[in-house]
Amino acid sequence: MNIETQADLCCHDATPCEEVRALRVIVRRTLVELELGFRLDGDIARICLAPPHGPTELWRHTCFEAFVAIDGEAPYHEFNFAPSYKWQIYAFRAYRDPIPLICSLYSPIVAVNSTANRLELDARIALTGLSAMHAHSPLRLGLSAVIESRNRSLSFWALSHPAAKPDFHNAAAFALRLEAPKPCR
Repeated sequence: MNIETQADLCCHDATPCEEVRALRVIVRRTLVELELGFRLDGDIARICLAPPHGPTELWRHTCFEAFVAIDGEAPYHEFNFAPSYKWQIYAFRAYRDPIPLICSLYSPIVAVNSTANRLELDARIALTGLSAMHAHSPLRLGLSAVIESRNRSLSFWALSHPAAKPDFHNAAAFALRLEAPKPCR
C-alpha cells in the first residue's frame, strides 16, 4: 500500500514574494521510496532558476527542500533540489549538528519541468539508502523552499514557520507525519 498526501507551503511573513501565487507539494511514500512533487505557480520569468556556476550552497538560491526524520528521533537528513538539477544532501545528529555521509549512497532522482506560469520539480529519495529503519518507521517531514526573485531577494516557504525568523531545521517545522506503508500480502 502506498501513502499519498498534498501540502501547501506558506511564505514566511518576514519575506513576502509577489512572484509566487502558490506552492504545493505532493508526497507519495512507498515501502522503499519517498516521492516529492513540488508545484510552484507564479510568474516564473521573475524567479531565478539557476544558481551561479561553480560550487554553491543551493539553499542560498531557488531550491526545494525536504527534511526527513524518523518520528520521535533527533537525527534527520536535509535534501536540497535546485531547478538546475543540482542536489545536495546533509545529515544531522540533532538540530544543526552535522555528521558526515557518503552522498553516492543516497543519489536522488530529479526531474524538472517549467512553463511561464508553473515550475514543477519531482524528486525520488530511496528511504533504504538512509537507513534500514526509514522504510519501516513513521516519518516526520519538513517541506520547504527558498525562492530567489530576479531582484535577488529571497523568500522562505514551509509547511509552518514556528519562529520569528525562517528556520527550516526547527523540529516544529517537520509538520507532516507519514505512517509507514503496510506491505501488500
